[in-house]
Amino acid sequence: MTEVLYSPAMKSLSAVRDVRSKGRRRTTLAKVPNKHQEKTAQTRRALLKSARLVFARDGFEACRIEDVAAAAGRTRGAFYTHFETKAELFFALLQEEVDKHARRIRAVLEGRETVEDRLAALRDYYARCMADREWGMLVLEFKLFAARHPRLRPQLAAIHRRIRASMKLEVIYKLLGIDKTDNEPRSAALEGVMAGLFLEHVYDPERLSEQQAAVFLGHIFDSFLSARRTGD
Repeated sequence: MTEVLYSPAMKSLSAVRDVRSKGRRRTTLAKVPNKHQEKTAQTRRALLKSARLVFARDGFEACRIEDVAAAAGRTRGAFYTHFETKAELFFALLQEEVDKHARRIRAVLEGRETVEDRLAALRDYYARCMADREWGMLVLEFKLFAARHPRLRPQLAAIHRRIRASMKLEVIYKLLGIDKTDNEPRSAALEGVMAGLFLEHVYDPERLSEQQAAVFLGHIFDSFLSARRTGD
């Protein structure tokens, strides 16, 4: 597995000089991608989209690179043009998912005026995440893969931490009125509870419905955030 897993498919910005009445200054303009760059970006997006489906359907360890490529309408060679391994593909998918959730969370919080309203909105957002069965299965599968491969686990965990750091959680903490930033253990605990509730629901929805799982998650979320705000 390569150390650097995420390189942009294309460089979209270039610096140019712009002379104004107040003097010379440097500005940045977007470059229009050429046909080859656009095709490359489309292939990468197609592989990520198919990977989300195939990983969740077949399991991370069981699925084959050929299956991911075929589901995207691409060849095995096209896969290796963008990714060296399935793990690299997974982390690209994880980065995409983290970026998406970070944008949504910030939008949810910034759209509320008070801390109480932001906490309530975030609580509802987490509860709705329970409905994403495809992503929930994928995360569980990958963590099981990491648990079965102790030699890879430290590297996989380190990459996961770097991706989480890209969420800029300090911005979210500020919007929630949380001063303490050392919250990784509590975040891990909340993610573990969410994964457990998700798994129990998927395993036996008659015993634990999606709605019931969301209600329990909401109660745990309330106590979790209360502890984080008080620093306990």
